[in-house]
Amino acid sequence: MSSSVLGSVTIGYEPVWDQWRKRIGVRLWLDPESSSAVDANHLILALQELWPASREVCLLHAQAPGLLADLLEHCNASNIWLEIPQAWLGDALLAGRVRKAQQRGVKLVWAGEPGERPAEASAGWFHSAMLSLTAQDALGALRAALRKSHDGGSHGSRHTDSPVLSGQLYESLASQALVEHALDQQHVRGVAGWPTEEMLYAYRYRQIQPARQALLDLVHAIDADESLEALEHTMGNEPLLCYRFLRYANSASLSLRSEVTSLRQGLMTLGYSRLRAWLMEQLPHASADTNLDPIRHTMVLRARIMERLADAGVEDDLRREVFLCGVFSQVDLLLGENLGAALHRLPLPGRVSSAVVGHTGPYAPWLEVASALEGHNTKVIRDVCRAHQMASDEVNRALLRSLAQH
Repeated sequence: MSSSVLGSVTIGYEPVWDQWRKRIGVRLWLDPESSSAVDANHLILALQELWPASREVCLLHAQAPGLLADLLEHCNASNIWLEIPQAWLGDALLAGRVRKAQQRGVKLVWAGEPGERPAEASAGWFHSAMLSLTAQDALGALRAALRKSHDGGSHGSRHTDSPVLSGQLYESLASQALVEHALDQQHVRGVAGWPTEEMLYAYRYRQIQPARQALLDLVHAIDADESLEALEHTMGNEPLLCYRFLRYANSASLSLRSEVTSLRQGLMTLGYSRLRAWLMEQLPHASADTNLDPIRHTMVLRARIMERLADAGVEDDLRREVFLCGVFSQVDLLLGENLGAALHRLPLPGRVSSAVVGHTGPYAPWLEVASALEGHNTKVIRDVCRAHQMASDEVNRALLRSLAQH
């Protein structure tokens, strides 16, 4: 049942981040595969089956009014929220379904154009709003952030001068300053998307270091004598640490007899004691910048999705290669150097380099599909999946399971 209904929609995704730079939910763009109706009731059941109950919000953005109308009729899950475009509220039938869904307790999120707010008459229908800023609003928010910074963070009268509204959701915040103002000063509910290039621009003259928390998590895992699989998974959550670890494992100082081409091989070769000593050496230089956490998270999520896409067709060792292919596909952003040169320093299998640098080889289709899923352009997603002959239900299931478990 769930497989067939998942094959009737194309899904793209965008994480939503909170004040602590943790993922509190995911926004899913749903685009019907054809003009035929999607079974909204079964789609909701499929999402409930695959989504972790009440742990995170699943915000559905239907790209067709008919699909939204059906979702309003059938949605009853507390952690599945529905996004309602202002432009569609002019339809009296749809507006009626919105009111009825709100009365049943469905969480509804208003969405409009930059600078727009929900109309007073309908504002009570919505649990929250997905807002965005005009260029003038963004300038006003930056000025408010500067004033608040000069005030030393006090909650004086100027706190209300910002156009950024507390408790709401925001999208398309284009700079680090706007994100920090929204999350840290105005205490918005969450931010959809992340200005990766702007965040990394601050590091153009200095080297990014592995996350301090990731190092501590690994040290604690070693001290707790956790399994090799657990250590491998924990290390895999920090792309830069994966890269540094493979470089260390293949360094002349260790003089190992053979090249280390995977995290698991490196962990087995070094052993817990030597790994712990190396991690402790990294700690004094580790990064505590939480603005980098969403960037790391999305890199790893791409790799986990690739793993899921490959799950039915490859053995464990090859699946680990697929993961490295995904996790290193953007590592140049953290290293601040050419991707080809960075990967050339590691003894990676040719299949990995071919996919990441040359966009060829057996792993390239999984990488291209996983990359396409990172956004709202469902036409591109559909075209890429068809080009590589990947069924929508398989791709959507891999995506949802990866989101649920990451």
